[in-house]
Amino acid sequence: MKNLKKLLPVVISIMIALLFLAGCGQKEAVKGDTIRISIVQPVSHTSLDQIRDTIIYELDRSGRNIEIVTKNANGDTSSLQTILQNEKSAGADIVVPIATPTAQSAKNVFEGSSIPIIFAAVSDPLAAGLTGEGCENITGVSDNIPPEEIVKLISHLQPDYKMIGFLYTSSETNSVSTVNDAKAYCDANGIAYKEASIASLTELQAAVNTLISAGVDVLYTGTDNNIASAMPTYTDIAYAKGIPIYCGADSMVSDGGFATTGVDYVQLGKQVAEMILKIMDGAKPASLPYETLHEYAQYVNLQAAGLLGITFSDEALEGFAVLVEADGTSHFGQ
Repeated sequence: MKNLKKLLPVVISIMIALLFLAGCGQKEAVKGDTIRISIVQPVSHTSLDQIRDTIIYELDRSGRNIEIVTKNANGDTSSLQTILQNEKSAGADIVVPIATPTAQSAKNVFEGSSIPIIFAAVSDPLAAGLTGEGCENITGVSDNIPPEEIVKLISHLQPDYKMIGFLYTSSETNSVSTVNDAKAYCDANGIAYKEASIASLTELQAAVNTLISAGVDVLYTGTDNNIASAMPTYTDIAYAKGIPIYCGADSMVSDGGFATTGVDYVQLGKQVAEMILKIMDGAKPASLPYETLHEYAQYVNLQAAGLLGITFSDEALEGFAVLVEADGTSHFGQ
């Protein structure tokens, strides 16, 4: 018994040492584990797909031990909650929601969690409730474009216009916010406008015709994901009546829109990827304020101009990138 008592402290010391070593080994294993990054988007259209593909490319070339999972609600925003809940259950380490409705759903699903949420292409993070108290695990990159930039663009390319028609999806916070800012600018500068909103794409044709009947000379739709997914339909309706469509993104111009002072979504995707890598290196979302793009680009679609019978001087197009040539040749993504 005495010998056992003498050995007991030694046994305990050995056990503590083994536990310590096991703990060290476990930390090292966790450090080397594959990081699951879940990228979720509400619908497929050129802008959102470009963001997704750029993020994937930048993360792949980083050489990190990453598993990238992509999910798409395919236009059914009501399924975003389920998709994100499934990713939470699957053990997502970092969540990348693309567009405002996805980011809002991610906030709800991961509420109370420390899982980082790095949003992409949220036009107004404040209005969407993605900053401030309760959002310590959320940051990202906004695709906000000051609406006065688009109005200035319209004045530059069509100085004789009389009235702008704003068209947007009523359920998209980002789109509503953009239109509200644009209306405020127009009110302050004596610019006439009409507005129309749609709840679904089945209302698109009627809404466009309502605006045209009201006497608008031009149409403006910002970074509206719903309408961006239906640009061919939108342009067919408007161009048949000779009304140009100004957009909030270069991809929307590539898909038929007339012109934009807009977002370079490749650059946006790169900034999101940089944030993700910082998070992987130990940064906390709360220490990384959300970013906006530092530069805007001006794009024009000369094929659309030809359909509308609009011509420009070389001087008028100075500083513009031609996304689509008059013969239909596209330079998008080049």
